[in-house]
Amino acid sequence: MRTIDAFETEIWMQVELAKKFRPQERLGPLRQKRAVFCGTGDSFASSLLAEAFSSHGARAFDPLDLIKNRKLAAAKDLYLVSISGNTSSNIRLAALHGSAVAITANGQSRLARKCRKSILLRFGSTGVQTAGSLSFLASALTCISLVSGLRLGDASGIFRAAQRAARTASLRGKVFVLGNLHTFPIAMFCAAKLYEVLGHDAHYERIEQFSHMGLFSARRGDTVLVFESANPHNRRLVQALRRCGLGAGRIKPPPGNLLEQAVYFIFFSELVALYTARRQKRKECFFVEENNLRKASSSMIY
Repeated sequence: MRTIDAFETEIWMQVELAKKFRPQERLGPLRQKRAVFCGTGDSFASSLLAEAFSSHGARAFDPLDLIKNRKLAAAKDLYLVSISGNTSSNIRLAALHGSAVAITANGQSRLARKCRKSILLRFGSTGVQTAGSLSFLASALTCISLVSGLRLGDASGIFRAAQRAARTASLRGKVFVLGNLHTFPIAMFCAAKLYEVLGHDAHYERIEQFSHMGLFSARRGDTVLVFESANPHNRRLVQALRRCGLGAGRIKPPPGNLLEQAVYFIFFSELVALYTARRQKRKECFFVEENNLRKASSSMIY
């Protein structure tokens, strides 16, 4: 199976995963304040979602920050998110902390063996290495369920709404994906899919910060996607960007709670990368074809 085909299959498999997902026991307010989530890549986005959905009671950090300043996680409950369980920075951090919890798909991994406890992620797979989708949704829902009592409703309806939006989305020039609070981690995830699947020049930023920084690297014809429900601020932003010749648009989530809207943006992020790849007649994900880049990445991750 080609990696783009595998990516598409695993995107569709998420609907059943969402329907069957069983949340973790929610941490109480005091335990949330002691919780520190940590991960890399997609797992860092899952960690940031835990922080956002806890109203910043829990914290999320990059592992190297915690390694450099061990006080940040001292006397805290450390949750290390890693699908493979073999990310070297997380393993090192688990050894330093001494009492961490692994959130992983591999209960026999090096990370799991270093931690006092593991929360196992369960999801299917095509068996083909491709851009993450199922794995991210599993880790994101698990992290969110540890800090939030929100429940996911009609996963099929959410997926269909994301399909409609992604089919009509057009990515031209550089792509800027903007989000706030609950959607900023998904803006990061969206940029990651554009990197992995397409090798596209993409950027993620907070909505307010974009007007101060990223905007000044934009050029006429570039694309700006805003992940947020409508409000006066983002309406003015989109109008101003369009007057500058940018292809700016707000991706409108369907009605629902914050978790349902987050899942909608996750689905949209994957589908817009997939549909763009199909239009480009891609058979393989960019990261699979770029052997040297992949080797450099693996040499640092593992």
